[in-house]
This record gives sequence, structure tokens and C-alpha cells, in this order.
Amino acid sequence: MTFNLVLAQTLNGFQFGILLFLMAAGLTLVFGIMSFVNLAHGSLYMLGAYFAAVIASQSGSFMLAVVLATVGLFILGLLLDAGGLAILHKRGHLDQVLATFGLVLFFNELVRVIWGNAPLYMDAPEALAGSFSFLDFNYPAYRLVIIAAGLLVALGLYLLIERTRIGMLIRAGASNRGMVGALGVNISWLNRFIFALGAALAGLAGALVGPILSIQSGMGEPILILTLVVIVIGGIGSIRGAFYGALVVGIVDTLGRVLLPVWLVQTFSPSFASGVGPALASMLVYLLMAVILAIKPDGLFPVKARGS
Repeated sequence: MTFNLVLAQTLNGFQFGILLFLMAAGLTLVFGIMSFVNLAHGSLYMLGAYFAAVIASQSGSFMLAVVLATVGLFILGLLLDAGGLAILHKRGHLDQVLATFGLVLFFNELVRVIWGNAPLYMDAPEALAGSFSFLDFNYPAYRLVIIAAGLLVALGLYLLIERTRIGMLIRAGASNRGMVGALGVNISWLNRFIFALGAALAGLAGALVGPILSIQSGMGEPILILTLVVIVIGGIGSIRGAFYGALVVGIVDTLGRVLLPVWLVQTFSPSFASGVGPALASMLVYLLMAVILAIKPDGLFPVKARGS
């Protein structure tokens, strides 16, 4: 095990955490303000990846593909909320789970009908196809761009929520949405904007991940599970919690999958390490969640008060 290996995997974990933050930021607001359980959030991530891959192949512009995929998912979020999901805002969580799970099945089948079962692939722009070199350490330039883009989005979200009027309404809604509505704020409009913003962030994550993962039906469900873990760890409704929780989960998950089997091989037999190592590595983030919830049941950065 070398220093360069540990550094590279730490950066991979940081990059994965950034993608998880893009997923978790919008979803935690949907949970925290709207009290809406959206299991279709992973499908929006999948659609963002498909939209970006198709636009990039037709236009030849990676940047245009990312921008249009993000805008397209924002519009799709508005249409989904206006087209029926808004009715579920005041319904019970079971109804929301059933409806959005139905959307998961619908979107997975839709992409199979349109693009088939074969995965799509998306090339990174030529300018970012190489590696960043420092001394004897090399790291893919595109992954560094994902990290930079995610940090810029995090900064933009901070400015939006902390420095604008709509951000003030979002923060107030996360603390006590009932009081915000009683003060005359159009809660339906605020909910629709938050849902569309979350869809756009999921679409952006899907567009950015296209060049490093195969794009296929059902790709949204695994990352949705980790996104829910991030939200629980960080605190429902907290953007700051989503950011730090995503970084922790991304780094722990990545380093655990790479380094834990190596450590087990040094202690136990290779057959035992190869059999147990991957299973233990996949459990690390859930063990981490259990420990954090045992210490802080509301997450690392809980919203102080929440209304109904």
C-alpha cells in the first residue's frame, strides 16, 4: 500500500462525496420542507445522465450537454410536481412512497423502450481526458473538475439560501413550514421550486457522472440508497449536513472498499479476506450511520425546529 494509492482513493472518495451532495442537497430540502418522500429522485439522476449523453452525442459539446440536462431536469421537476405530485404533498408518506416508486418503475421502463437495454457511454471532453500530474502523483483531470464543479454548486447553494429572499423562505420553511404558510407565503410555489431545484441538482449529478460510469436503466437506485444515508447522517433539511455527510460517506465508502480488503489480507488468510472483505466494506457506511445516530439521533447538523 503506497501513499499515492491512499491519496488517489481519498480524492476518489471526495469526488464521490461531491456527487452524493448534489443528490442529497435537493432531496433533503424536499424532505425537510415539503415532508415529501420522493423515491424517484434516483430516476431523475438517471434521466440527467441519459439526456446529457444524447445531447453530447448530437451536439459534440460536453458543456452544452451538462447545461441542457440540468435545465431539462429542472423543467421536468416543475412538470412532475404540477402534473400530479403536488396532490400528494398533503397525503401520507405511504401514498408518496407508492406513487414515487411507481415513477421509478415507469422511468426505468421508459429508458429501456427508448434506448434499449444496452448501456450508453459518454466521453469526457478532450481537454479533460488527461491526468493532472504533481511530482510523481497522477490523477484524472476530469475527476478534479467534478470536485471543483461540486464545490461551486455548494457555494451557489449557500449564497442562494443564506443571501436571498427565497433562501430565507427555504430556511424558514425547513424550521416551521406551517408558520411560513400562515404568514401568507405561497407554499405551493415554494414547494414546486424546491422540488424542481432538487431535480436539477440530481440531473447535474447524472450528467457529470456520465463519463466515468456506464449509463443504464436502474442506475439511480443504488445511489438513492446512499443519498438517504447521507441525509440521515447530516440531518434532514440541512444543506450543511448534506455537504459534510456526503463527504464523510463518500470517503468512508471508497476507502473502505479499497483498503479494508488489503488490511484483512495482512491479518487473515487470502480466501477469508476475499470473501469477507467486500461484505464488510459495503456495510461500513451503515455502521457509521448507526454510530452517529446513537450519538446524535437527529443527525450531525439538525434543523433546530420543525413545524407540521
